[in-house]
Amino acid sequence: MGLQQQLVSTFVHSPLFLLPTTHEPTNAPAFLPLSSTQTRNYCPRLRAISLHELPPNALCRKRDPNWRCGFSLGVDLGMSRTGLALSKGFSIRPLTVLELRGQKLELELLQIAQQEEVDEFIIGLPKSSDGKETPQSNKIRSVAGRFAVRAAERGWRVYLQDEHGTTTEATDRMICMGLSKSIRQRSTDAYAAMMVLERYFSLAGQESELVLPKNLDLQERLQRGPPKDIDFFPEEFEG
Repeated sequence: MGLQQQLVSTFVHSPLFLLPTTHEPTNAPAFLPLSSTQTRNYCPRLRAISLHELPPNALCRKRDPNWRCGFSLGVDLGMSRTGLALSKGFSIRPLTVLELRGQKLELELLQIAQQEEVDEFIIGLPKSSDGKETPQSNKIRSVAGRFAVRAAERGWRVYLQDEHGTTTEATDRMICMGLSKSIRQRSTDAYAAMMVLERYFSLAGQESELVLPKNLDLQERLQRGPPKDIDFFPEEFEG
């Protein structure tokens, strides 16, 4: 059975993440909540992808302590500055702050991901204190949607994670660490990205949203994933 046939929704009594049927262009991305409680506005006349097909790294790690795969890059998108944090194994640390926008930012994110052996991006999604989305949320979704297409070409996944309060948490963390005011000002965005990653892993990825390109070839590429690294899977390269 071909991939397109496999993706036909069986909806009733099936734990699937559903792609809304809209009037958007064919290549426009869809946003798939990983929590089944977040599917309230989704229509049953859909293609679907199950949790078992594209689980986030955080969920894989929770399910299997011997799990081996790529690393996660936390992204705190801003109007002029973008903070990055990196998770390798059980270690999460602030990475850097980029003062780039648009295509230059996207290309730099891809390059860093390649260097750090990342296979998923966790992008902070602004929300209000009551969990509702804001005008800034739409801007982040737009950026994440465009970037998800580039990432999918490499087999890398993009997820959105609620980032409400992470800047305050980042500031508190840096104060507790005894960092000077000047360092805090330079590093806030990177530490905020670290807070996003910590929240994502603490929830085992189950409150995140997968940003899925609607192009079926890219969906298939995501399911195959990036090429396996010999350092992670040496047994598959033997002989």
